[in-house]
Amino acid sequence: MLRAFLLVLLAGLAGPAVAESYALDRMEMRAQLSPQRYTTLSAEMGAKISRIAVREGERFNAGQILIQFDCTLQSAQLDKAKAQLAGAENSFTGNQRLAALNAVGQVELKNSEAEVMKARADVAYLQATLDKCSILAPFDGRASEQKAREQQFVQPGQALLDILDDSRLELDFIVPSRWLTWLKPGHAFRVRIDETGRDYPARLVRTAARADPVSQSIKAVAIIDGTYPELLAGMSGHILLSPRKSK
Repeated sequence: MLRAFLLVLLAGLAGPAVAESYALDRMEMRAQLSPQRYTTLSAEMGAKISRIAVREGERFNAGQILIQFDCTLQSAQLDKAKAQLAGAENSFTGNQRLAALNAVGQVELKNSEAEVMKARADVAYLQATLDKCSILAPFDGRASEQKAREQQFVQPGQALLDILDDSRLELDFIVPSRWLTWLKPGHAFRVRIDETGRDYPARLVRTAARADPVSQSIKAVAIIDGTYPELLAGMSGHILLSPRKSK
């Protein structure tokens, strides 16, 4: 209220340009913390979940198995395909020896070779299917929300687990597009987070590629400088931006 009164007073005494300059000199606005990377892990096959390795809030490392499906049937099919491949290769090898003695026709030789190629394709297909039985972590992070349960049968494309990388949190906020004349990447400021009641150093890293012509505003993204375990994605607060004075 006091700030609004001062702005009105300034506008009346020195005109709106002075009041606007004062507002740009020191401006508070809302900002929200968000992870740099986040995604929803989904099923690539229809199967029953045998194990979910992490619970909500737990940390994991890149490459760690997060979700394991029951692929007993697919494993047995792969063993069968490998046995068929071995048989096809034996037949082809035998036909090659017979062909060297002119004891087998070229058509039969080619057909046995085709059977080998077909068996190899079956093995590769089933191996690729088995590889989808384990969902690995694409990056270091934490489990955000579990959307499925162990022993549940899921369909391809079904969401299973939300994960995020909170190693470096970003600040998302909206600024007037006219601020781009002085608000550049590297601009330092502080942010007060409501949930902790503390101030943290931040630094602008980028602005959006396009401004909103209606509101004449643009999205800006900053990062928190430093590591603060108490900060979580989704927390919010307000920032105080001070434009750099021209020399």
